[in-house]
Amino acid sequence: MIPALSANLAVRYAWTAWIVSWLMAALWSSRAKRRPPRQTEAVYRLITVVGTVLLFGLGPASGWTASRLWTAGTDVAWLLVVVTLLGFAFAWWARITLGRLWSSGVTVKADHDMITAGPYRLVRHPIYSGILLSVIATAVLFGTTAAAVGAVAIICGLYVKARIEEQFLRSELGDERYASYARRVPMLVPFMRSSAP
Repeated sequence: MIPALSANLAVRYAWTAWIVSWLMAALWSSRAKRRPPRQTEAVYRLITVVGTVLLFGLGPASGWTASRLWTAGTDVAWLLVVVTLLGFAFAWWARITLGRLWSSGVTVKADHDMITAGPYRLVRHPIYSGILLSVIATAVLFGTTAAAVGAVAIICGLYVKARIEEQFLRSELGDERYASYARRVPMLVPFMRSSAP
């Protein structure tokens, strides 16, 4: 039981380190030139925050939120920690590839151009893909109903954000140009056939 608890704690430390490094890197970003209306972003932000609270058990643990669906064995628990770290690494690869074009919200920066190198050859939203991999691995490790529901909420929130981002980028960078990229490259899951128009 102790090693499984250690993996649980390790993944929490890993998330904390990732969030702190991610926020610090926000200083390394160009100013936004244009963004969609603020209310457009409110929906996905709310869904993602609720999902995060549930995933990490930040609310009161009682009733369904405390119920356990499964318990990962020691080897599986540590494997899930590694998968979480791989998700962070993939997200960081994408962020470094984006450079100063990165933003926490949906924006277009000055001299913004489409990035199709690095992980952007595999998926159109590799930061979200990496985060989702980490979220799913963490939910499986925690094994609670709240964590599972939280992971689903985060997946929905990031999917909504990706759709808003794509609509905005099509209007800003040219519909046909973005559509051509979207036909070649899947949205979130590498090597899946893209179904974008």
